Amino acid sequence: MKGALWLLALFLIAVAVTLAARYNSGYVLVVAQPYRIELSLNLLAALLLVIFFIAYFVVRLAVVTFRLPAEVSGFRLRRRREKARMMMLDGLRAFFEGRYAKAEKASAAVLELKEPPAVSALNAMVAARSAHELRKYSRRDELIAMAKTSAPKEITLLLMTQAELLLDEHRPEEALKILHSLPHTGAGKHTAALRLELRAQQRSKNWDAVLDLLGQLDQRNAVDKTVMRQLRLQARMESLKSRMLNPQALKEYWQNISSADKKDSKLAAAAARAHAAMGDCVTAHQIIEESLNAQWDSELAGLYAKCLGSDAISQIEHAEAWLESHPNDACLLLALGKLCVYCELWGKAQSYLEASLSVDPDYPAHLALAQLNEKLGRLELARDHYSKGLELALWRLDALEQE
Repeated sequence: MKGALWLLALFLIAVAVTLAARYNSGYVLVVAQPYRIELSLNLLAALLLVIFFIAYFVVRLAVVTFRLPAEVSGFRLRRRREKARMMMLDGLRAFFEGRYAKAEKASAAVLELKEPPAVSALNAMVAARSAHELRKYSRRDELIAMAKTSAPKEITLLLMTQAELLLDEHRPEEALKILHSLPHTGAGKHTAALRLELRAQQRSKNWDAVLDLLGQLDQRNAVDKTVMRQLRLQARMESLKSRMLNPQALKEYWQNISSADKKDSKLAAAAARAHAAMGDCVTAHQIIEESLNAQWDSELAGLYAKCLGSDAISQIEHAEAWLESHPNDACLLLALGKLCVYCELWGKAQSYLEASLSVDPDYPAHLALAQLNEKLGRLELARDHYSKGLELALWRLDALEQE
């Protein structure tokens, strides 16, 4: 529709110009001594129009000529960026497909095209990760160093990648140094950096730092509650083990643990073993008693006879009180049998050990009964229990190997 209107307008203008020229009898006299030139007004208008169009096209040609280098440069830039974009997509696709050699080649090629720093940094990290997967560690480090020089504003991206790759290479100490140099935001490190640092601290066995990081992640609700509980329990157990050579440090650490955590059977077992290893049987027994009174755990009850001292009679009384509520607990019966052996209560010892064996025929009960019969001079019975205990132990070992 617009085209038809423009065509109609052109026809109207042509008709108007034709009519004006037909009825126009004017002329123009140009005097340039010694010349006199007389032209009709119509001819002068036509000449001026021709001169205008010629001048217009000459100026346009000059403008295009002057702008040609910039146009060519812009065209080349667009071609280069399109090529870089396609190569970057190829590199990313190959990386996520697991074709790391192709990914490294494509991403490294983009770096030679001198793209903006952010784009170069991204491609450098894809190439570095690909080189890492190919175990080309020197090439990986070269790419990261190159990116740090060319894109200093992308320091968080570069440091996070470098720390993660070093951690994957089993170099947690170096990864921690890099993570500690990360720039902080107003809220401190971002969650991904805290998670990465948590892994590094775990591998470095810095359990106090692990607990601190778990607290920060818990505040951000960044870890599943069940996983958080397991990680915190593991860190506390490892912290207890690391203080086994320092009685005072172990005692202070255990006192600073919350009452709720102390009731956890696994943590109580680790604390009891640590105190028992230092010869502090009284504290070990107290830890076990408090935990079992709060929540029963058969495995923890079995530890009650691991450390024997002057309070063995009191231990027997506690254990027999528990037995009223847990009469068929094999571990508790075995512990009672061992305690009675220590106190030379031979009859009760044999009864408890045989009861444990009837509930759960396992090699620890056979071994305890063999040792008891050996002390009582019943060598044939002792040999029989040693033989059965060894057979069960070998069977358990074979079952573990098959798993």
